[in-house]
Amino acid sequence: MAYILLYVDDIILTASSDELHKSIITLLSSEFAMKDLGQLSYFLDIIVTHNAGGLFLSQKKYAMEIIDRAGMSSCKSSPTPVDTKPKLSATSSTPFEDPTLYRILARALQYLTFTRFDITYAVQQVCLFMHDPKDEHMQALKCILRYIQGTIDHGLHLYPSSISTLVSYIDADWVDVRVRDGLLLGIGYLLVII
Repeated sequence: MAYILLYVDDIILTASSDELHKSIITLLSSEFAMKDLGQLSYFLDIIVTHNAGGLFLSQKKYAMEIIDRAGMSSCKSSPTPVDTKPKLSATSSTPFEDPTLYRILARALQYLTFTRFDITYAVQQVCLFMHDPKDEHMQALKCILRYIQGTIDHGLHLYPSSISTLVSYIDADWVDVRVRDGLLLGIGYLLVII
């Protein structure tokens, strides 16, 4: 199994065996100019901790920066990222006084979902209203931030697996994907689990 993350001109690769790792590096090196920077510890605001069971990916520092940017560093935590009230509406409430701040925070939360799948739905809901945020939308966004405050140490654990089929997850506006020698190569933003 191998995990490959491509982001613009940066590549992260981890594999279940040294042979697979070397094989992928050789194949990628034949297509792209590459430099091995050694064991991964930090990448695009993601802290990588290596342990006996695998990897732990955390965006704790980035999450704290979002909370600070919102002026909520001393806020009380929330047990859930969403309010139990009915769904948000595009027409209710009054317009939020600083739509730029709303958009900045919503976009920052979108990136945080890379390691925080637990907030994905809530973040998607507040992002639906970035074009015309209302006060109630900002309250929903603040609920997410209060939840993050209480779960700041959460992240993504990657463990060894016996999966032998190709599963790919793609989040991109544009991706060029090619298969060569049974491996999936891509240019753009692509996460592949082999």
